[in-house]
Amino acid sequence: MTVLITGGENSLSLELKKIYSNALIPTKELDLSNKANIESFFKKNKFDTIIHNESLLNVRLCEDEKELALKVNVTHTKNLVDVLQNKNCNIQFLHISTPCIFDGFDGMYAESSPAKPVNFYGQTRLMAEKEVSKLSNYSILRTNYVSKEKWPYPKAFSDRFGTYLFPKQVAQGIYDIQTDGKKGIIHIVGDRKISMFELAKIMTPEIQSMTIDDYFGPPLTMDMSLDSKKWKKYTISIE
Repeated sequence: MTVLITGGENSLSLELKKIYSNALIPTKELDLSNKANIESFFKKNKFDTIIHNESLLNVRLCEDEKELALKVNVTHTKNLVDVLQNKNCNIQFLHISTPCIFDGFDGMYAESSPAKPVNFYGQTRLMAEKEVSKLSNYSILRTNYVSKEKWPYPKAFSDRFGTYLFPKQVAQGIYDIQTDGKKGIIHIVGDRKISMFELAKIMTPEIQSMTIDDYFGPPLTMDMSLDSKKWKKYTISIE
């Protein structure tokens, strides 16, 4: 089996590469803004599965640069979907999505929970999901993970929550779901709900806490915790 992984060599893609040793992770060779380029890449390379792992994640940037957010998060996904539909092929398409398609008021959202994003980032990710759902052989995998490295900020929210994982566990979840052949919307979740501050302390013990009252910027999804009625849960581990 050969897998195409979009999004470049980010932390999740690199963990996926450890599992799918012959995976293709193109950078300059594949331009998702250009359908002709996508079609050409598909002709030159053979693969059975696509793991679409490209997105513009920065909430503030998405709010400030809406055209860019739409291009990366929606148009690139639509271009891939359109090419696959035109080819009339049955390539397995796994799309990595986010809990930020929910409003964050309650938490522990299941696959069937109604989507209601509170910021433009979440809106674009929900729009991308709708494009992916046009395919016949798709899985939308919502998850919430951070790279296993020093926390990039001096403080972390004590009042934002998630069922967080590190890339290694998410990659394993993707592999498990892909090999099982499960389709539709599936949540890859950690087995416990923790605050962002608790998460940051795992990597950076000296991290300081903050609350939403200390924050100025676009609306944030406060409770990003996910539940799953369709799949098993994973234990967060720094090993």
